Amino acid sequence: MKMHVGLIGAGNISETHARAALAIPGIELAAIFGENAERVRRLGKEYGVAAYTDFGRFLGHQPMTFVVIGSPSGVHAAQGIEAARRGLHVLTEKPIDITTRKTDELILEADKAQVKLGVIYQDRFKPGIQLLKQLYASGKLGEPILVEARVKWYRPPEYYSQSRWRGVTSVDGGGALMSQGIHTVDLLLWLLGDVTAVQAQMKSALHKIESEDTLTALLEFANGTMGSIIATTSVYPGYPRRVELSGSEGTVILENDRVIHADLKTPLSQPLTTEEEDKSPSASSPLISDIRGHKAVMEDFVRAIETGSTPACDGREGRRSVALVEAIYEAARTRKRVLLLNP
Repeated sequence: MKMHVGLIGAGNISETHARAALAIPGIELAAIFGENAERVRRLGKEYGVAAYTDFGRFLGHQPMTFVVIGSPSGVHAAQGIEAARRGLHVLTEKPIDITTRKTDELILEADKAQVKLGVIYQDRFKPGIQLLKQLYASGKLGEPILVEARVKWYRPPEYYSQSRWRGVTSVDGGGALMSQGIHTVDLLLWLLGDVTAVQAQMKSALHKIESEDTLTALLEFANGTMGSIIATTSVYPGYPRRVELSGSEGTVILENDRVIHADLKTPLSQPLTTEEEDKSPSASSPLISDIRGHKAVMEDFVRAIETGSTPACDGREGRRSVALVEAIYEAARTRKRVLLLNP
């Protein structure tokens, strides 16, 4: 069954979405919407699809099976709701939106319209991250004790100054944690389950923005694991993401999305795989050159539409990371320990 995809947004991430869609047999680009008329026209011409600056006309384009949202985070829910009401399935970039209130509205509308709702957390499909989850889920790490996650990235001043919305709390939802660190927030929740309490501090240390470019948080997981996360765009020149997970039976270290150490009391029967790492320079650039993760997310979403199954990260899964980020921001603002009563 051929599916036709509409792209919402005309920035760099929508180009990634276009390349990922075109790499999947049976998928065709249908149309693209954006507010920047020049960029929309250019992308429409480049990919040979209809280009719209009117959102209503875009949603009425035929044929169209689902939309992929790559617009600023704070409008994801509003655009997704309109698409769902037109009977279109909705796949949105992370975060699903910047508040749980708006997220809940989108989930409700998708349910009403009986359309699929998915969130792009492509890291879940990376071989090294799946290996980490497998090692933990199989019990080889024993009882979890401690997790440390470090997203010590760098973005130059023009990353924010040349954008109308990056770092603007009402549109971007926050700074380094909401925009860059949220992939790692999702990873920790996917690996270890719910967080029940947080403490945090944050500041804008380098960039002149409303939101934070430097944040540290302490996490208390429901399963007893103690955790910490650092999320920055202020650390020059930027370093690969690193996650260290320790349990009663050993420690596994993930760096640049590859398992580089598995120091276990009971050694693995086979050596670690040497999977190819993601070549996208995430630590120092927002550009995504490696589309494999996005392609895998899109393939999974198409499969959910075809089979009636649930996407790997549906709306309710995507909500969890937004709820945790909200709690971390509250803890940082109030300098108090914040409980997540309904994570």
